[in-house]
Amino acid sequence: MHPDFWHQRWQQNQIGFHQHTPTPLLQKHWPALGVPAGTRVFVPLCGKSLDMVWLAAQGHRVLGVELSQLAVEQFFTEHGLQPVIHDSPLGRHHVAGNIEIICGDAFGLDAGLLAGCSAVYDRAALVALPPAMRQRYAGELHARLPSGCRGLLITLEYPQQDRDGPPFSVSEDEVRALYADAWSVDLLERRAIPAGHPGFVNGASRLETAVFRLHRQ
Repeated sequence: MHPDFWHQRWQQNQIGFHQHTPTPLLQKHWPALGVPAGTRVFVPLCGKSLDMVWLAAQGHRVLGVELSQLAVEQFFTEHGLQPVIHDSPLGRHHVAGNIEIICGDAFGLDAGLLAGCSAVYDRAALVALPPAMRQRYAGELHARLPSGCRGLLITLEYPQQDRDGPPFSVSEDEVRALYADAWSVDLLERRAIPAGHPGFVNGASRLETAVFRLHRQ
């Protein structure tokens, strides 16, 4: 998606993808990754997700990246945090406690920065991207994460012809194809989301969410 699309969504407060509580599937399945406290966790396309607060509360150091300066500012304001801000070639860094968010392009992050991230969490990044960008996301951005990196990926599946994304439908077969070259992929859970549930995607005739454990070879 073009950056202007996301800037407009935030400016117009069209952020139905934002959840007002930490993701239950994150809380349920994160322990299965065995990520030690103190690990730096990469959260791409993070928005102002409360999942970052939850991960920090588990003792992790969180590194988020987000295009929208408005989203970044809202995150720190809503949590009563006063970040220390500095600029680098990667974007504008906002740091408060164990949470750092870079306002910039995720694809612009280099391997030197991501080498320090031994874990990755994705609830809203892969499903936000059209097919060609999903290939780039897995093949380029995730390729910069270090060997041994562990990840939790949450996707949505629905008949794509029902509606235009985002969020896009990403099947289990596509997940396995995207990550097959460098990551092991284990399906941890699949569940149906009923119509009327706050997480239901408008226009979809049916909807499932799937949770995957990733491990970089």
